[in-house]
Amino acid sequence: MTSPPEWTVIDFIHRGAWWRNPSIRVLNLLLLLPLFTASINGLDSSLVNGLQILPAWQDYFDHPNGRTLGLISAAQVIGSIAGLPFTPLSADHLGRKPTLFVGAVIMLAGVALQSAARTIGMFIGARGLIGFGLTFVLGAAPLLITELAYPTQRGKLTSMYNASWYIGSIISAWTCFGAYQGAGHSVWSWRIPTLVQALGPLLQVSFIWAVPESPRFLVAKGRESKAARILARYHSLTHDEQDPLIMFEMAQIRHALKLEKETSKSTSFITLFSTVGNRKRMLIIIALAVFSQWSGNGLVSYYINLVFEGVGIKDAGTKAAINGGLQVWNLIAAMSGALLVDKLGRRTLFIISNVGMLIGFGAWTLTTALFNTMDNKAAAKATIPFIFIFYFFYDIAYTPMLIAYTLEILPFSIRAKGFAVMNLAVSLTLAFNQFVNPWALDALGWKYYLVYCGWLIIELVFVVCYVVETKGRTLEETAALFDGEQQPQVLMQQGGEAATMSRNFAARGPGIWVEQEKSIVADVALRENAPKRVSDRSSASTSMSRYDEERSTHSHSRIYEAI
Repeated sequence: MTSPPEWTVIDFIHRGAWWRNPSIRVLNLLLLLPLFTASINGLDSSLVNGLQILPAWQDYFDHPNGRTLGLISAAQVIGSIAGLPFTPLSADHLGRKPTLFVGAVIMLAGVALQSAARTIGMFIGARGLIGFGLTFVLGAAPLLITELAYPTQRGKLTSMYNASWYIGSIISAWTCFGAYQGAGHSVWSWRIPTLVQALGPLLQVSFIWAVPESPRFLVAKGRESKAARILARYHSLTHDEQDPLIMFEMAQIRHALKLEKETSKSTSFITLFSTVGNRKRMLIIIALAVFSQWSGNGLVSYYINLVFEGVGIKDAGTKAAINGGLQVWNLIAAMSGALLVDKLGRRTLFIISNVGMLIGFGAWTLTTALFNTMDNKAAAKATIPFIFIFYFFYDIAYTPMLIAYTLEILPFSIRAKGFAVMNLAVSLTLAFNQFVNPWALDALGWKYYLVYCGWLIIELVFVVCYVVETKGRTLEETAALFDGEQQPQVLMQQGGEAATMSRNFAARGPGIWVEQEKSIVADVALRENAPKRVSDRSSASTSMSRYDEERSTHSHSRIYEAI
């Protein structure tokens, strides 16, 4: 009979402020380096948007429009798509850190080429090279953060990761504004913003080796002692490998990897769709990836100049100032959402976001239509606040949680590949947007907004029907939600028994606890395979149900109070 474990992860986590725990403090400081990746992406992705406002850039490249402008915007995405097949292979075989390093080096080469561009072809090629390197960095950094973060910090850090995209977009917007104010029509008004792109990759190339490798990657490669040392160094206040929290985490990591290997002896992209649980995961992941780019946000993110022109705003300085203010607003909204993920829950935030976007974008469409059909100046002025309202609701969910939610629901064995598929879906959707949006806006004007209004209704229905709540679970327990009820119970039992044993034996030499923990795995496996009477199964189910109820209503609240 499977009884509730005497101890759970809740009994061993740090309950004070994280900055008062030196181990967590150092770990969070080190994780700032991979966190910069989203800001680098925000800077790179927003740069062309800002450059379009600058007269010097327009004059230098002979006022690109239509397909040429679409190709300039899409070049980085095309480069990212080209790198996607290699990213998970590198992350799973070389490691998360080396993959990030390789990507940063490639990006530095692309930035050098872009800042020296003399022709539109050279500029487009540089954008493609930056995108190729960026996909390596984007494929490694969030995995490293998710798999290394302290249990109570993981939700916030992974949500803040993508939310920090707007730090880069703010730097891009205000750098372009400052360059325009300072350099006017000089070529340096656009070359300086391109050179700023080198700062993030340069920091990562220089300091990434100070960040520890993912413990889950190390365990998967058979380097369990090193994984235990890393967890002890950054998750334990005493740096003790026999700390109950470290025992609990190591037990769950090892057992989760064991279950995944038994399910699929060889992991490939086909594995992502080979089971019912995986198919459900990928349906949600691909849908959210598409929603993150097809909610109407792409109109402002990549063609803000056309949106401003559509409501009568012509002055370059005014455009740059509004763009810069919007990015600051986006950052505040996204960070607010990131801090709410463990209080309101993932599903709740997604529903609030989609309802708000539908209302906000509907009002935005109405005011744009009134200006274009009736030349209503008041409606034109009202459009800008509605853009800000729309982005608030977009940012509280899709910016912080797209990556965080994806990584939470994927088990380790397919995490890198599933994340690559998510990035591919985003990139393909972006590429479509960047080619179609300028053409559609020219051809249909404000009527094109109606397409997004209809699509937002479809998004809301999907989110209500399919998005699963993951609040309050460890990484392994969250991933196991899709594989049946027994999987999360086994993982909780496994970790709890390892922690219970660590409470009962005195400190021993390095490596001894590994053998004891392996015996626990064997004991759990034997009990799982042993024949059970119906009454035993019923009793186990009832016992575990009571344990789950107490855990969700009492213990989890203590986690969030501690945070």
